Amino acid sequence: MLRRENIAEFVRNLQKIGKTVVATNGCFDILHVGHVRYLQKTKSFADYMIVLLNSDKSVRSIKGEGRPINNENDRAEILCALSCVDYVVMFDEDSPRDLLDLIKPDVYTKGADYTMETLPEADIMIKNGTRVEFIEFVQGKSTTNTINKISNKE
Repeated sequence: MLRRENIAEFVRNLQKIGKTVVATNGCFDILHVGHVRYLQKTKSFADYMIVLLNSDKSVRSIKGEGRPINNENDRAEILCALSCVDYVVMFDEDSPRDLLDLIKPDVYTKGADYTMETLPEADIMIKNGTRVEFIEFVQGKSTTNTINKISNKE
């Protein structure tokens, strides 16, 4: 895991030696096959992948009380254990806008439920010349579906 204060310099050093960096973000609360396929596809766009991980505070703000199910340290450790994930950086805000502006990745991925018109970070990506790739979800696979199934709500 990388610290926020070191990430920009780290990415610049990679780019100086000709390496490409892709970033994505999310809560990744209960890891499922949809997450894994999304992260594998994300990694295919660059030499190094950085996952910008919503902190517990950020997840609660977005998803409400009762979330996350797994705490930020557990989620970060699980992500770091995946061979396709090179680095994880945590953030407290609801959006990774400031962190993406700091990092300036070569590529940024987001779920295909977004478009450039609806992507909150679009202006940052355009300003920094970052290519955006939208990745299709695995049908029926989501943390909410998993929680509902465990709770016998499905």
